[in-house]
Amino acid sequence: MDPLWEMVFSWLRLTERDSGLLFEPWLRAVRRSPERQAIRCGVGVLSVLAPLGPYFPDFLTPPEGADGLAAALTAIRATPRARLRSEFGLLAAVCPTPEWTRPLADGEPDALEELTTVLARYHAAVIEPHGDLVDEAVETDRVHRSGLARDGVEGVLRGMWPLMNWRPPVLEVQYSYDRDLHLGGRGLRLVPSYFCRRTPVALADPGLPPTLVYPVHHDWTWRRQLSTGNRQEGALAALLGTTRSSVLAAVGAGATTTELAARLGASASAVSRHTTVLREAGLLTTVRQGLSVLHRRTALGSALLCSHDLN
Repeated sequence: MDPLWEMVFSWLRLTERDSGLLFEPWLRAVRRSPERQAIRCGVGVLSVLAPLGPYFPDFLTPPEGADGLAAALTAIRATPRARLRSEFGLLAAVCPTPEWTRPLADGEPDALEELTTVLARYHAAVIEPHGDLVDEAVETDRVHRSGLARDGVEGVLRGMWPLMNWRPPVLEVQYSYDRDLHLGGRGLRLVPSYFCRRTPVALADPGLPPTLVYPVHHDWTWRRQLSTGNRQEGALAALLGTTRSSVLAAVGAGATTTELAARLGASASAVSRHTTVLREAGLLTTVRQGLSVLHRRTALGSALLCSHDLN
């Protein structure tokens, strides 16, 4: 995983009203953490430097993050002063910045050291205890994308649907404002993120190496179960019907109706009809939480999938 990108997105998940049902176990664990001061300080800093909106400084998410937290924090401390002044100027233009950011904008070494200390403590409290879970989700996504790479770059880009839409030679992404990013032969770094949600995010500066961060699926079980030509899929489809067997597999570790619709490329109303049938058959449970409902497989539903996977 890229620890800086995960930290940027995690504070949003901690503070938004609806972080998604799949983040609930993580949220509960963080709220019980004894490192409350480190979490409060981290959220306070990130809420200023990476606000929800059209811009946050790119120096917070250096490409060295691919080599781990230590490398990323070293890169932040080494950010050139001219770049810091420029990026903080852009930030101040869209969101007022408090006085404590001035030494950072001036590139004072002590201020940068203090910033990286706050980020390291926040990471230790919020990300590190759940690192195995995050790493597994990110690695599973990488494996899946590697499989698509057998069909070349076209296969990878087509496989980004429904997050993105590949219309050669343009990769379309639903973004909060209109923007064109021209690669100019530089390639595109794709970064899977556990805490990113709904919309992929790109670096703001078009002069930096093109980077696109996107949310991973939190459970790929459904996709593995639905692999083309799988004879177990055919046996299960014969029992339940193709669509309902797809819905049962797509639930994975738990999914809302909206998430199922996105995974299957179906309407929410159609998915709702099928989950009702599966629930009445004892293969799913449905729990309402706020405005959403979370579907989970029952022991019988999981056993049914497993039996067809093993036979």
